[in-house]
Amino acid sequence: MRVVEVARFGGPEVLVAVDAPDPVPGPGEVVVEMAAADVLWVETMIRKGHGGDYFPVRPPYRPGSGVAGTVALIGEGVDDAWAGRRVVTRTGPHGGYAERALEPAEGLIPVPDAVALTDAAALLHDGVTALGLMDIVVVKPGDRVLVTAAAGGLGALLVQLAHAAGAEVVAAARGVRKLERLGPLGADLVVDYSAPDWTGQVGGVDVVLDGAGGAYGRAALGLVSVGGRFSGHGMPAGSFVGHGDPVAAGVTVTGIESVQFGPEQFRHYAAAALGEAAAGRLRPLIGQTFPLERAADAHAAIEARTAIGKTLLIRR
Repeated sequence: MRVVEVARFGGPEVLVAVDAPDPVPGPGEVVVEMAAADVLWVETMIRKGHGGDYFPVRPPYRPGSGVAGTVALIGEGVDDAWAGRRVVTRTGPHGGYAERALEPAEGLIPVPDAVALTDAAALLHDGVTALGLMDIVVVKPGDRVLVTAAAGGLGALLVQLAHAAGAEVVAAARGVRKLERLGPLGADLVVDYSAPDWTGQVGGVDVVLDGAGGAYGRAALGLVSVGGRFSGHGMPAGSFVGHGDPVAAGVTVTGIESVQFGPEQFRHYAAAALGEAAAGRLRPLIGQTFPLERAADAHAAIEARTAIGKTLLIRR
């Protein structure tokens, strides 16, 4: 089978597709034939050697955090009913950028027939985070909600969920190509935060769902009204924002730690996200897909910040 490996830290070019033996499932394990693999922004940081204490990965390693596909092989002790089923699962030390993923059967999440495997891969992590944030931050009808990095995979889901909750949604992103995708998702106002007066266009808000961090996140934090809520769960613009930053009186701040769920909660939210997608109430914004062998191009697009929505690797 083909897998992508990282022999040393560096730029996207260190992602190299190589041949590897097909995995064989042991007791309690399955092999999933990959249809689509989730690509996360944090994986670009790990590849550059910036994982820090949170992701102490050392080369050589196989990147990737999740796959969607079909169960091809089952190991001893695994229920026969899993054979041939469409599933999505987080991937462990064997990585997810591979044509076949070897994973514990206990982590499998069934994919409803109405949900494409590409959509399932796109929802695996971002759907979990989005639904978790809606429970933690609690968006109420009539709230004015600002979503930063709104044209990303997670941001696009948060725009939909905040709209469905009855909020007035302000979606902030960078560039016309991204902004034009947000109105159809439920944004009442779209704002380009490359404009110097972008915060003036937004005005005061009750809730900020910040997936950008850095200067954008700090500016957004200053817009939260007294008694409002701020979630600083993203950092592609530089750093997480919230804890340790000046906030108005009565503003509740939560950070990335609030959505670092254990296995049981993760599977609960993942199944819920797939259920919402099957019912037509939630749809991932998949902006670009790349063949597995072009993982380097996928990372380059994310780092250049030209990617819109979710980026996936797919099997040809």
